[in-house]
Amino acid sequence: MRNIDVAQVTSALKDMCIEANHFLTEDMKCALENAAKTEKAPLGKQIIGQLKENLKIAGEDMIPICQDTGMAVVFVEIGQDVHFEGGSLEDAINEGVRQGYVDGYLRKSVVKDPLIRENTKDNTPAVIHYSIVEGDKVKLTIAPKGFGSENMSKIYMLKPADGEEGVKNAILSAVKDAGPNACPPMVVGVGIGGTFEKCAFLAKKALTRAVDTHSDIEWVKDMEIEMLQKINKTGIGPGGLGGSTTALAVNIETYPTHIAGLPVAVNICCHVNRHAVRVI
Repeated sequence: MRNIDVAQVTSALKDMCIEANHFLTEDMKCALENAAKTEKAPLGKQIIGQLKENLKIAGEDMIPICQDTGMAVVFVEIGQDVHFEGGSLEDAINEGVRQGYVDGYLRKSVVKDPLIRENTKDNTPAVIHYSIVEGDKVKLTIAPKGFGSENMSKIYMLKPADGEEGVKNAILSAVKDAGPNACPPMVVGVGIGGTFEKCAFLAKKALTRAVDTHSDIEWVKDMEIEMLQKINKTGIGPGGLGGSTTALAVNIETYPTHIAGLPVAVNICCHVNRHAVRVI
């Protein structure tokens, strides 16, 4: 058994909130660089150049990449041989988010009640997903999710008879409906299987996978490649103003499901696809 003080979690998440909102991960940097080289439309190429310039300024001047610094989504993978001490883990996670957003001067976008709409003034609470894994380490992944793209996400409760083509049509439909509103070029996270809520979780988790990797499942990998090509043929383009780069990646995660169902979730993220990872 390994003891971990929850203060370590707070400290890590504070830094991760600030990092994710100011700097792109290496895979996203490479994806944008590649898009700048391959984009065919002159206006699309210009917009990608402006996005790159924005990222450069954000990093140099410590200004958030985007004014919408998102609602903090935290994935916590806990080794089963870990024992937390020093207080509540969930409180420690939210304290890390609070410190990151307050001390990092990040926009506070969370309201306490979905209808009364009173701002919590510290961007808490976070949305937290826990999983228990083997080992004695804790892996923290934070993905600040802006709602320009989040609002464009969809869940489809397909019938098994809809099959592979139904899944592809659902993904393409969600992207077309999003159009310019998701700040393209976007990253498209897709969850297939499970239940209503499980496929949504899978789609969200898919966005945290490096965009230069593919699924280990052959048919899923083929679908990721095919759907990226189809999405980029829609002509939506960077900023929604036309071009050959509507998406930078399509990441798909799957899970077993019921004999009577085929749930599909499409969680769209803007061109920055912010996330940071730490292992304690």
